[in-house]
Amino acid sequence: MAMATIRREGRRLLPLMSSSPAVTVRELGPIGARSISTQIVRNRMKSVRNIQKITKAMKMVAASKLRSAQVRTENSRGLWQPFAALLGDSPSVDVKKNVIITISSDKGLCGGINSTSVKFSKALHKITSGPDKETKYVIVGEKGKVQLIRDSKKDIELTIAEMQKNPLNYTQVAVIADHILKNVEYDALRIVFNKFRSVVQFFPTVTTVLSPEIVERESESGGKLGDLDSYETEGAETKGEILQNLAEFQFSCVLYSAALENACSELGARMSAMDSSSRNAGQMLDRLTLTYNRTRQASITTELIEIISGASALTG
Repeated sequence: MAMATIRREGRRLLPLMSSSPAVTVRELGPIGARSISTQIVRNRMKSVRNIQKITKAMKMVAASKLRSAQVRTENSRGLWQPFAALLGDSPSVDVKKNVIITISSDKGLCGGINSTSVKFSKALHKITSGPDKETKYVIVGEKGKVQLIRDSKKDIELTIAEMQKNPLNYTQVAVIADHILKNVEYDALRIVFNKFRSVVQFFPTVTTVLSPEIVERESESGGKLGDLDSYETEGAETKGEILQNLAEFQFSCVLYSAALENACSELGARMSAMDSSSRNAGQMLDRLTLTYNRTRQASITTELIEIISGASALTG
């Protein structure tokens, strides 16, 4: 009881004594230090617990969106594959004007999916660059823009953000594809995206869309690209006009499928990242709980020792 009275008096007189220059807080001793340390641990446990709730909620939201996105992605794959048979998909074609379209996400917290696309785009830029060649970037997504603008700002021709703000549809992507075709000059469009394989697996992929002039050049040189002789055509359109229309439609279909693939990969990566974050938060919470219990037990033990020592001093 005497010890408790002394502590209460010490705390009450602390503001008065601290105003004197001759007495410092350090000389008074760490009054209430044990309660402060346990309070810090409790606050940290509370913040970690709140973070764990957020990561679990984000994982559930990504899981609820993944199934519908996966179905739409699988259905879109049959849209552009016939164009690959007719107009080809030749990443090794040698042209002078290359445009790399990097598809990334607008939001983070999805692992290294955006870094993978950016690294693949930079490697492709080195391969397609040369003294008589020109390679430019068209960036779709805010995260890809943030990473590429650091060291490739002069090569960025166009940036597009918030494409995934609303559910993706072909009409929306077709407008974006038309905007890209009107604002860039190209011989080959190389779309870089992450192809969805499973929740925990995606692959960086590049799809090449050639300009009608390059397709016609390859066709005249004896290649199989743009071989329209085996097809029946209606109307008075020339071969160049037909290839122009096909190339524009091919690009919009490929861009739509690539955007869906990347969005599906983003949801899967976010699920995995949030699951790992939730587990890490749980492990950190266990360690903090152990630290809190040890600190509290040490405080209780010290209090008991002081009480016993005081009682012994009074009885002695």
